[in-house]
Amino acid sequence: MLRHEFQPGKLVAGLFLTVAGITYAGDAGDAWDTPWFAVIPMVVGGLCLAGAVGLLARTVRNRRDSRRTNTPLEADRTPQPPLTP
Repeated sequence: MLRHEFQPGKLVAGLFLTVAGITYAGDAGDAWDTPWFAVIPMVVGGLCLAGAVGLLARTVRNRRDSRRTNTPLEADRTPQPPLTP
């Protein structure tokens, strides 16, 4: 199986949408009574949190990748003298 990068923003969004689905399923099954407007803040807040987590993860990933400066291509380059007119 191919490995892929961990994307915590998608995980957070999936968790909040799953909780919203369980909330509606419990209301439909008469396990509890949920007001119709209760899930909207849950979904919107979860998506906002997922966006913030995704942005943070991308920032950390880019910062970690930028610290790797000695790549083979950069190590093989020789400095060129400046052109004189």
